[in-house]
Amino acid sequence: MARPRKTPVDIAAPPELAVAVENGSSIEDIAHDIATAIIEKRLPPGTWLREEALGRVYKVSRTKVRAALLTLSKDKLIEMIPDKGAFVSKPSVEEAREVFAVRRILETEVVRLFVARAKPRDYQLLEQHIRFERQALQATTTTGTVREKLLGDFHVELARAAGNQTLAELVRELAARCSLISMLYHSSNDPHCSSDEHADFLRVCRSGDAEAAVAQMMEHLQRIENSLQFGQDRPDRHLDLVKALLT
Repeated sequence: MARPRKTPVDIAAPPELAVAVENGSSIEDIAHDIATAIIEKRLPPGTWLREEALGRVYKVSRTKVRAALLTLSKDKLIEMIPDKGAFVSKPSVEEAREVFAVRRILETEVVRLFVARAKPRDYQLLEQHIRFERQALQATTTTGTVREKLLGDFHVELARAAGNQTLAELVRELAARCSLISMLYHSSNDPHCSSDEHADFLRVCRSGDAEAAVAQMMEHLQRIENSLQFGQDRPDRHLDLVKALLT
């Protein structure tokens, strides 16, 4: 099957790519900065990530840029196409469904570990996170992308509190891919609903009923997947983010 044609998209310079570049950036800084821009939906699916342009933005060699892009390709946030370059990934419908299926499997274990191991401090931190979510939802200056990132971060913080660092890293990667998927497939998810479900979920966890908590989380993730509009045409989004990379 032929690959879908990749469309170069303007991607933004500072402040959108906000790593300090006075003395050149590290591979880790570059990878983290680009990943954040993807997760926060400032770099849409299909964006062409030109090595020479990124090198100018970050004041580093193309070799260092390429190493950062290879790191992101391992997390499936970007796709490296031989003789063409690096592009922000455009997951297929099948891949999107697989990502959510794997996420449900992993988060089932996260919930069970959390209910068994969580201490009062863990609940306090997650409840504080929910307060941040609600403040962001009420603030007229908060962008939709920041709100959605906060909602995804709840799941990452939950995995960290469960006490398994490897599991937490996997959830972080999957949450990032889900953010990309929700942008590509025009998620209609209501962030207010998600935040309310997070609060309800924590209340069930406090009861000590792990299976009820698992059921609550599975229903939450399934609703988010159901909000994706897989059956509709998806026009390419040409966001004017950083013109410096195409000049």
